[in-house]
Amino acid sequence: MNAIKCNLCPHNCLLREGQIGLCQARMNKEGNIFAENYGRVTSVALDPIEKKPLYHFYPASKILSVGSYGCNLSCPFCQNHRISTADSKSAAYTELAPQQLVQTAIEYVAKGNIGLAFTYNEPLVGYEYVLHCAKLAKKANLKVAVVTNGCFYTERLEELWPVVDAFNIDLKGFTPAFYEKVGGDLEVVKQFIMRAAADSHVEVTTLIIPGQNDSAEEMRQLSTWLASVNQRIPLHISRFFPRYKMADKNPTDVEKIIELQQIAQEKLEFVYRGNC
Repeated sequence: MNAIKCNLCPHNCLLREGQIGLCQARMNKEGNIFAENYGRVTSVALDPIEKKPLYHFYPASKILSVGSYGCNLSCPFCQNHRISTADSKSAAYTELAPQQLVQTAIEYVAKGNIGLAFTYNEPLVGYEYVLHCAKLAKKANLKVAVVTNGCFYTERLEELWPVVDAFNIDLKGFTPAFYEKVGGDLEVVKQFIMRAAADSHVEVTTLIIPGQNDSAEEMRQLSTWLASVNQRIPLHISRFFPRYKMADKNPTDVEKIIELQQIAQEKLEFVYRGNC
């Protein structure tokens, strides 16, 4: 059988029968691309909404957070690399059908839960599972949040936009060169942010890597562009700590985070420091 293309993200993986894409989650099975990690849950936790981070979306509430495995980027500083780089053989997971996950979320309402957040790994490599769960969650009057790198084609997600209430989107830097290092596409992420902001609550996170994406000029450009979308979009400027392939690096100086926050505040109404 001929190879077929997965056109969910800019990698456009050409997959032969039985082959899995770069994300370790999408597969060609009998001539169709599907989420091989569908319903495979590696993490479930009732988290404060601020942990996503979503500061302006039902603050002080809790949300049932769920993750699987796989990611379409390859960030050397990944904070969750044990699941983002895992595959079906290396990941420890539990099978949860959408109905089971939503029922669990409903049961947690008594403990302050407002809905479901898809997070931890890159949830949209398992787009179909997120979509099916989100549709059921909305019928149950639950809120739906997605924490994503945003490196996906917006036109492939048309069914998702109406059933997601909030996004936190990683804007990992603001140069094509930086996105090349992590295997992404800045313009695709910008389009994702604009499309998400048209219908949903959006907050943006930028992890500041020393010597990589921490210049004043880059933050000035990033915050200016984000303000052109909506100056009330909250921006979380987060401090890097050594992880994964960058375990030998130093954490970001707190003074640098404060400096970049002050720059971003020239354009944006809400700028927060993370991990400080």
